[in-house]
Amino acid sequence: MNGLSVRTKLTAWYGGLFLLAGLVLVVINYLLVQSTLPDPTRAALTTIGTADATYGVQGTTGIGAPGVAVRLLSGTLDTYRSSTLSTLVVGSAIALVVTAALAVLFGWLMAGRALRPLHDITSAARRLEAGKLDRRINLEGPPDELKELADTFDGMLDRLAESFDSQKRFVANASHELRTPLAVQRTLIEVAMADPEVTPELRKLGTHLLHTNERSERMIEGLLVLARSDRGLHARAPVRLDEIAASVVRATAAQASAAGVTVETRLRPRTVAGDPVLLERLLTNLLVNAITYNASGGWAYVEVRGDPALEVRNSGSSVPPEAVPTLFEPFRRLAGAERTGDTRNAGLGLSIVRSVAQAHGGYAEAQPGRRGGLTVTVRLPPA
Repeated sequence: MNGLSVRTKLTAWYGGLFLLAGLVLVVINYLLVQSTLPDPTRAALTTIGTADATYGVQGTTGIGAPGVAVRLLSGTLDTYRSSTLSTLVVGSAIALVVTAALAVLFGWLMAGRALRPLHDITSAARRLEAGKLDRRINLEGPPDELKELADTFDGMLDRLAESFDSQKRFVANASHELRTPLAVQRTLIEVAMADPEVTPELRKLGTHLLHTNERSERMIEGLLVLARSDRGLHARAPVRLDEIAASVVRATAAQASAAGVTVETRLRPRTVAGDPVLLERLLTNLLVNAITYNASGGWAYVEVRGDPALEVRNSGSSVPPEAVPTLFEPFRRLAGAERTGDTRNAGLGLSIVRSVAQAHGGYAEAQPGRRGGLTVTVRLPPA
């Protein structure tokens, strides 16, 4: 019974216990009726003796040796006794089977009713996500064990939601506060490099510092977008996904040309409900990744389908299938090193893509290309 559901197990227990109790009652009833019915021979002798005394009719035989009348009456009473017990057994068996079937049916219904709060708890747990902790069970009913379990689960969700909100506010506030000193640093470096008397060594150092500063700014901007999308959408508006994709392709045309990557598109009209700024950032991250992690002379393909899905494919080096899930984690790259290796991006691109997709009620998934590169598919609900 290990593979059976709890409802099936409870129904089996209900039905089994009812059958056992019914069988005991049938046996007790049978024994009581059997003991109540008179013995055929003794009853026959008693009846004939009573008839002799009442009507003055003498039997043809004595009491010690039963005669024909005693045998006839005894046989009749024995047949009646057997018929009565047989009828009792058959009737009890039929009644037991019928009532057992009804007991199993009602046991199945009652087990489902009793386990309904557990199904509600399970459904609420399945719908939970890190960015969607607003669902509660709010079980109504008497203060029993299931009500206590549901209330405990709701309390745990309240604490988790508060913890996640606090973490997101901290990331957003910290990222916002770091933008000002980075902007000041960039300005100071640019002013110092604008001095005509700056030495080549100092200019080289300034260029390196500007590159590092730019990367830090991109990372902080990515953290802000990630924190914003993780908090969900406060308002939704109809957005033409194909128009945003065309705009992003035009905006990244210079970067694609410099990298020697050809961008092809197939954009069908598609309207979704969401935030246009976040959706533009999603498309920008996908296309920039497709251009950056590519090879000279390679290609990138952007498609907006009506099924509905957005797909971005690119050529490039082969991607191990086991490494694909880690690409959606913050600060993770194909090489597996965190914050090291390729410094062209901050390692938040696909993390932002997944977060924005989830904020819009969709999801993002990736798989290695057949001839290298990566294929990222984002599915969003229609408007």
